[in-house]
Amino acid sequence: MFDCAKDILAHHDEAVTLPQADRTQMRDRRNANRDRLKKGLKDAGKPAPLEFKSQGSYAMKTMVQHPERDYDIDDGVYFAKEDLVGERGAEMSSLQARQMVRNALDDGSFKQAPEVRSNCVRVYYEAGYHVDVPVYRRVTTKDIFGNEIFHYELAASSGWKRSDARNVTVWFERENNAQSPDVSNGRQLRRTVRQIKKFARSRDSWSGQILSGFGITKLVTECYRADQSREDRALYDTMKAIRDRLIWNLNIQHPVTPNETITSGNEDPKARFLREKLTEAINNLAPLFEVDCTREKALKCWDKVFATTFFMDRYEREAKAAASVTGPAILTSGLLISQEAVARDAVRKEGGGRHA
Repeated sequence: MFDCAKDILAHHDEAVTLPQADRTQMRDRRNANRDRLKKGLKDAGKPAPLEFKSQGSYAMKTMVQHPERDYDIDDGVYFAKEDLVGERGAEMSSLQARQMVRNALDDGSFKQAPEVRSNCVRVYYEAGYHVDVPVYRRVTTKDIFGNEIFHYELAASSGWKRSDARNVTVWFERENNAQSPDVSNGRQLRRTVRQIKKFARSRDSWSGQILSGFGITKLVTECYRADQSREDRALYDTMKAIRDRLIWNLNIQHPVTPNETITSGNEDPKARFLREKLTEAINNLAPLFEVDCTREKALKCWDKVFATTFFMDRYEREAKAAASVTGPAILTSGLLISQEAVARDAVRKEGGGRHA
């Protein structure tokens, strides 16, 4: 396979992972959102949250650049179950809890008001992204020795559902640390997740048809093929392993919730769509295995996979830089030859012959 390891790593660093400025802005908006919610709850005489916890791709650090900055930040808010009671002392339903959070967040400053969704409250920002706020309650019980035990339930559309997305973050960090052969730049497994998520979002026409980022993350942890010295081979081998795995089975199990799946059965259309597009990508990369493959041909293949010009733009910049370096050297050599000829002519004219 033609070696494009440095190019794939550059693609990740420059075109895939989020710039620091975007991360900082999202963190600031997230923190402002938390402050807004706490104030709104206090002003309305509602219970204060126990804590907040970022979740999903934001917490796992697997978010990728989007041209329209359409980013989804998950930031869970946690309450004590005993605090979530209505005006008459009855336990709040999951819908009532989400409505309480929505009302507290809506301070009139948003162009589009926060809205109650099936499993969260969504806050929209003009920058193109939104913050999803899942609402949890902490349920306290005791073991046979009288020790307190906690579990958490999500305010879902179907009611209170035992769940805690923090467990997903713990799972992913464990997989990333255990499987990656390196410890730098987020580690290779995380970089591979980002690259394949970027591939899945590379065409607008794929939107809504292809597997979710969470599903892709789970597949990468299942099928990851590490290669410490070849970033490109790790990416290619993992893409191929995922495609082969989806040929065998389209069903994807949730990583931390028993008996729950990410996909909708063995014929899940989004998983099947990802399989088809991975097959196309693998076919597009076939020239990299030809004995006469050139760097230019290889980079064109990677451009085709990611629907970008990043790789050939990089190639052309390198060519221009090389030309600017070698050009003066050639000129200098020519100048030296010219000067030597003048010197020889002077010797012949002055001495009339060869000197020992």
